[in-house]
Amino acid sequence: MRQAMQNTRLNLLDRAIAAVSPRAGLQRYRDRLQWNVAMALSGAYTGASRSKRQFGDWKTTGGDADADTLFDLPLLRERARDLNRNNPLAAGAIHTKVGNVVGTGLALKSAIDADFLGLTEDQAEEWQRTTEREFNFWAESQDADVARTLNFYQQQELAFRSTLENGDAFALPVYVERTGSVYSLAVQLIEADRVCNERFMADSERIAGGVERDTSGAPVRYHILDQHPGAIRVNRAAATWTKVPAFNRSGRRNVLHLYRQLRIGQSRGVPDLAPVVSALKQLGDYTEAELTAAVVSGLFTVFIQANDPEGVFASKAAEALDAGNPYVVGEQSIKMGAGNVVALAPGEEINAPNPGRPNTAFDPFVQAILRQVGSALELPFELLVMHFSASYSASRAALLQAWKFFKARRFWLADNFCQPIYEAFMWEAVALGRIAAPGFLQDPIVRAAWLGSEWVGDAPGAIDPMKEAQAAGFMEDRGWKTGAENTAELTGGDWESKHRRLTRERRMRREAGLDKESVSERIRTEPTDPTPPGDDPAGDPNKSDNMAA
Repeated sequence: MRQAMQNTRLNLLDRAIAAVSPRAGLQRYRDRLQWNVAMALSGAYTGASRSKRQFGDWKTTGGDADADTLFDLPLLRERARDLNRNNPLAAGAIHTKVGNVVGTGLALKSAIDADFLGLTEDQAEEWQRTTEREFNFWAESQDADVARTLNFYQQQELAFRSTLENGDAFALPVYVERTGSVYSLAVQLIEADRVCNERFMADSERIAGGVERDTSGAPVRYHILDQHPGAIRVNRAAATWTKVPAFNRSGRRNVLHLYRQLRIGQSRGVPDLAPVVSALKQLGDYTEAELTAAVVSGLFTVFIQANDPEGVFASKAAEALDAGNPYVVGEQSIKMGAGNVVALAPGEEINAPNPGRPNTAFDPFVQAILRQVGSALELPFELLVMHFSASYSASRAALLQAWKFFKARRFWLADNFCQPIYEAFMWEAVALGRIAAPGFLQDPIVRAAWLGSEWVGDAPGAIDPMKEAQAAGFMEDRGWKTGAENTAELTGGDWESKHRRLTRERRMRREAGLDKESVSERIRTEPTDPTPPGDDPAGDPNKSDNMAA
């Protein structure tokens, strides 16, 4: 604007016109000023225009990640939690993500670098089985939890759910000596609200959202309130904080901060429902209003009007009115109900509008909104509403798209929660001598070789198991996939343990004379219909092909 004013200066022609006609000179000056202002407010992008009417009420901010997030974060958490408690769609979206990403838990599959460690294949397999056995012994026990309530796999679910609902969660690997426990390692989960600035002071360059950082932006300490700020009995004036260093002397993290960083310099996470809070709230209110209208429309109530002031109905109405019965008209209100009979006083009438329910436009409108909600939450519409009514190809495409998100978040959970906890476990196991790993405590490169692992979760399932099994077998035969990969994707679990069990079972069947031809050979020789189910153009169009993953 200042530049526009500077460019609007009177030249010789302007002064000459103003001398002859001051009014014309003034109008010339106004026109030039408006032109310069318009040019100053416009640019190459119409989306950055300040003069367009549709952008008049668009208020934006230019703050950094923390400035745009931390002030709104407490209210966002509260609203996200309320939606998760009371809104079916919000709760369903969270449950769907947790169920598919975590499921029954991500299980350890040790995959050490045997060549680097100088181990033979048999030695590596034996070491991996021993380590998995030790880790599962700890992970399946409630001693893995500081509160002795959850095992490690249940903690995965709670940690991921808290991250989605609150924006972030914190996990502290601590060591607690307990009678009868082989390992002292335990995990303490901290809810997001407890990590806040000491004495609730304002955010600064040094500390923001309870995270204290150095000049490079790396976390130095986490300020953890000793109790939840919203606890039933909390004295904010006497509140105390524990400052936990971000790293210990060995360089391992003392605090695992679980959040999805969306911007550079972001200190805290944002609830997963943040982009759709407004849409879900209004959609919930609209749904409740439609439901109420439909219920009222379905109620059948009979109103009896007595013309005789001394009649039986009039006397009943007077008695009820005196008793304060809300079912009787007068100074009280009428409550409609299924099969209700309401007596009216003489001269009173009921004039009830027709709500016109059910609303035929309700379902198409809700579906249109839910498609936008699903896009923001990275969930296909079919998975968001848990209804697969499309063809096989469409349903499979939706599930494949969803599993791109599920796999990405599964890797995120494994890298940020499961693997650090496994590393803390290995430190104790090696120090106790329960697991032999030469060089683990001394050399970080050797330690990384011993810590090689994969975290295997539940299989995604299949819409048409036969076709997908055939495709998996074809890729395995061509060398495009391994048996372990197919096992993880189709059924879950460990291929080696299943292989050993299947070998024993087939040997027993052959000895009993039952297994003349393997199942895989029959599958490969049987003809198959190339048309996926639900896509047959000659099929019955009225036939439902609802499918579940």
